[in-house]
Amino acid sequence: MYQIPFSALAFPNIDPIALSLGPLQVHWYGLAYVAGILFAWWWARKLVSTPSLWTKDKSPITQDQIDDFLIWAVIGIILGGRLGYVLFYDLSTYLADPLQITALWNGGMSFHGALLGSIIAIILFARKRSIKLFSLFDVISASVGIGIFLGRIANFINAELFGRPTTVSWGIVFPGGGPEPRHPSQLYEGILEGLILFLIMAFLTYGLRKLKTPGFIAGAFISWYAISRIFVEFFRLPDAHIGYLAGGWLTMGMVLSLPLLAVGLWFMQRASR
Repeated sequence: MYQIPFSALAFPNIDPIALSLGPLQVHWYGLAYVAGILFAWWWARKLVSTPSLWTKDKSPITQDQIDDFLIWAVIGIILGGRLGYVLFYDLSTYLADPLQITALWNGGMSFHGALLGSIIAIILFARKRSIKLFSLFDVISASVGIGIFLGRIANFINAELFGRPTTVSWGIVFPGGGPEPRHPSQLYEGILEGLILFLIMAFLTYGLRKLKTPGFIAGAFISWYAISRIFVEFFRLPDAHIGYLAGGWLTMGMVLSLPLLAVGLWFMQRASR
């Protein structure tokens, strides 16, 4: 019989709905996306308006171009994230009820899908505006860490994507997760894939001036995310309808992250050459 540690933590019962205005309900999940996108927009404008960070003290991207890219980024993130989740994680459910695809307030966004959608948006925008592609990749990569952090906090508030049963003192008994304390894997991801990633990007940008080496920051971003995600997957409970792959330890998150790691390493190697 599984023994619940005396020091297990109760889940803080936070209402997923931040604000209700009549029939309109504003969810923390949606607010996290809005706040993350706005922060990334502000930080990207800051980067392109700091000449000393760039080769010959001149940014190849203007603040106006960052402003114009904002709507492209929003579309890429939302469409890519939602379609990625539908295709990679729960296709049969959404085929049975296609209207649920639009119910973003219930959660269900794939980071890998959002990343792919963002990459497509960056490529199309860079070609349309004749912007150096890898420099735009770098600026966006250096700006999104806080948004990832806020998104994982929203996952925690929604009591979704929790971890495997654990006996560690900070284990949390999640609603819908049974009586066992579980790893708060959403917080692990928020710290590793969000806060620490943002700090690494800031060091590469301001400390090592890697915006002068187009593609390196984007490669470091992708590589660190992939490594962090693979690590956290050992603590995170996989989606019930997918479960474990290849003998009971491999997860879909690991499978999707391995190609990202290869791409990230290639980006850094290319930039260094």
